[in-house]
Amino acid sequence: MRKVFITGGAGFIGSHLAEKLLASGHRVWALDDLSTGSMENIEHLVDREDFDFRFGSALDEALVAEYVDRADVVVHLAAAVGVRLIVEKPVHTIETNLGATTAVLDAAARKQKVVVLASTSEVYGKSTKVPFQEDDDISLGATTRSRWAYACSKAMDEWLALAFYREKGVPVVVTRFFNTVGPRQTGRYGMVLPNFARQALLREPITVYGTGEQSRCFGHVKDAVEAVERLIHCPEAVGEVFNVGTDEEVTISELAARVRAAAGSDSEIVKIPYEEAYAEGFEDMPRRVPDVTKLERVTGFRPRTPLAQVIDDVIADQRARLEAGEV
Repeated sequence: MRKVFITGGAGFIGSHLAEKLLASGHRVWALDDLSTGSMENIEHLVDREDFDFRFGSALDEALVAEYVDRADVVVHLAAAVGVRLIVEKPVHTIETNLGATTAVLDAAARKQKVVVLASTSEVYGKSTKVPFQEDDDISLGATTRSRWAYACSKAMDEWLALAFYREKGVPVVVTRFFNTVGPRQTGRYGMVLPNFARQALLREPITVYGTGEQSRCFGHVKDAVEAVERLIHCPEAVGEVFNVGTDEEVTISELAARVRAAAGSDSEIVKIPYEEAYAEGFEDMPRRVPDVTKLERVTGFRPRTPLAQVIDDVIADQRARLEAGEV
């Protein structure tokens, strides 16, 4: 049994990870300021003796140090999330991501605690070398485009974590999540699949931003947390970066059509220019496909949940939310 501290523990991925670790017999502490997380995600866990939730910010250095000191492993998930939030609040994005990561790494360095840092496929920027490999060069957009603030801040998180590993011996593992989806994810911050599912169920227009020809790979959250748990127990992972996601690619237009069909909906699919959805000059990546060979080689695990199952699970979750009266 290990004692695990999860920042962002009431969030989408964090709550699923807490469940997974508890089921494996670990002790879990979760920290969340509920800015994007929700108590609903962990209500079924709060009465357990092996789980504790603390309301607070990962920017609170004293609070973070207290829980890092108790834990064997820290999984740092707390971050600004969602394209809309990132575009609209770049200051919050940069300060949250860099500040919280610094607090976690500083605390972990005092007693050499294992840190699993959640990063993102966004760090690959505008790279056209597909599939993306962990040691590929990155190409970010101009600093005048706030859309790239998140990618840059998460790349700095990675550099900082790896610097702590090389200079101070902190055992860190970096995970780059690719479009992770599933139950409990909301569309509030621009998450495309839950938005499509909700629009289809309500028979509202399904809004596709841009041309719809941009493609993504949507991995199930259950695969993501399986990968994280395996990396926690893998000494060979220390000091390394891992893509976490599926390599089943789909265009956003095709995704909208598949969601509509799976939901039994007659919603119209409408394309909206990026300039109307976000801001003038918004840039997006045409393709985002991970190479997960390294993850499979080191952990023996490769995310394989098919997109059809991912879509069905998200639709079922959104249907349950609507039936419960969630807006």
